[in-house]
Amino acid sequence: MLLNKAVCNVIASLIYARRFEYGDPSLINMLTTLEENMGETNGLLPEVLNTFPILLRIPGLADKVFPGQKSFMTMVDKLITEHRRTWDADNPPQGLTDAFLAEMEKAKGKPESSFNDANLRLVVSDLFGAGIVTTSTTLSWALLLMILHPDVQRRVQQEIDEVLGQARRPEMANQAHMPYTNAVIHEVQRFGDIAPLNLPHMTSRDIEVQGFRIPKGMMLIPNLSSVLKDETVWEKPLHFHPEHFLDAQGHFVKHEAFMPFSAGRRACLGEPLARMELFLFFTCLLQRFSFSVPDGQPRPSDRGVFMFLHCPLPYQLCAVTR
Repeated sequence: MLLNKAVCNVIASLIYARRFEYGDPSLINMLTTLEENMGETNGLLPEVLNTFPILLRIPGLADKVFPGQKSFMTMVDKLITEHRRTWDADNPPQGLTDAFLAEMEKAKGKPESSFNDANLRLVVSDLFGAGIVTTSTTLSWALLLMILHPDVQRRVQQEIDEVLGQARRPEMANQAHMPYTNAVIHEVQRFGDIAPLNLPHMTSRDIEVQGFRIPKGMMLIPNLSSVLKDETVWEKPLHFHPEHFLDAQGHFVKHEAFMPFSAGRRACLGEPLARMELFLFFTCLLQRFSFSVPDGQPRPSDRGVFMFLHCPLPYQLCAVTR
């Protein structure tokens, strides 16, 4: 939950130019609802609706099967309404919502414009939904893997101490001088494989791939695991191994098969932001704390559970100030 709150405030700063206090009930409620949404995609009824989406036309069925999604959209609507009430068109935009509202004003009387209430609602909900849970889940994998591989954690901390010391906060410019830390973060993403099925895509035209004809309008579900765990590319595809991203001289090397954000023109919109968040959060955490399995607790598993995202099984850790 702490990771969710921290990452949420990054998104909130971009969308609303504001942050939530960690004890804010509306923030806690929104994050709890988001987490529940992830579980709603599993089960018989969601699978049936995914297979036969025409059934979603039955009035009220979607709300009954996916109550968390309805609750989340209600919260998004409330945030937009509050923001619209305080928005001042005469001031420069402070966040994405301001900029979108300004474009809506320009588009008045143009029904063909995509700047409208419905799209503002979807853009805000997409950014909140996709920008919070994905990054915090990756950071959860990172901390789990650090307590399972203390030798890797010590080596990351040694590099942090050499480049940053204990007082200076990390900046993105430091990443180029921290090849091992960079390799560890990339390996966390590869091993964690948090979006193995990505999001559905659709063909914009007829195309032939490896002898298979795929018609226009066909929904495609990419299998990113087949690339991130490819035995022909990775030395130890099923194990956590940061050396996958280091050459013989210890320099960082990024493989073409590393595509946790998908690839092409429809790759994840938030990739640049996520890369910054992962480096800054991870480096800050290991600069200030050492993480371990709590005394008396069993060693947690490095296997995950699939709930739309591939998440670590619940685990406990001990954080000690360095």
